[in-house]
Amino acid sequence: MQTYETILARRSVRRFTERPIGDEIINRLLNCAMAGPSACNYRPWAFYVVKNAEKREALRHVSRFSNLDSTLNIVVAGDLSRSITRADNDFWIQDCAAATENILLAATDAGLGACWCGLYPMAAAVNKVRAALDLPETIVPMALIHLGYPAEAPEPRTQYDAERVHIIE
Repeated sequence: MQTYETILARRSVRRFTERPIGDEIINRLLNCAMAGPSACNYRPWAFYVVKNAEKREALRHVSRFSNLDSTLNIVVAGDLSRSITRADNDFWIQDCAAATENILLAATDAGLGACWCGLYPMAAAVNKVRAALDLPETIVPMALIHLGYPAEAPEPRTQYDAERVHIIE
């Protein structure tokens, strides 16, 4: 699949089959995640791959948007102990967002479905994920990604809107 087609084919999938995802594909997703850009190359991310059914069930209930039944979750989190140590250190959010999008694109390319459920800055959702996965305070869950083989096939699309493009010459 070419990059352009992969980007347009990437859609939020909310229904999945029960077919498990193999470790080779999981490693590929994580490799793509960590190939993303990172401010000053600090790479302040941590990835929690959740295969355990009880933990996945707990994660379903961290927000009203996360109640999906998938065979795998990846929580993308910022590791504040690895982030830029200045007052303006929120670049970990951009780094984790880029890693999350890379996972979504790699999942689409691998024939998987995925749905990005935002966590940060919703304090209640962040705290529920921390509790479910027993994470320290230095780890900030930013995104919960549901992954699996899709039981639905949303059509590829573009949402291009020329009115939002401003060319300055």
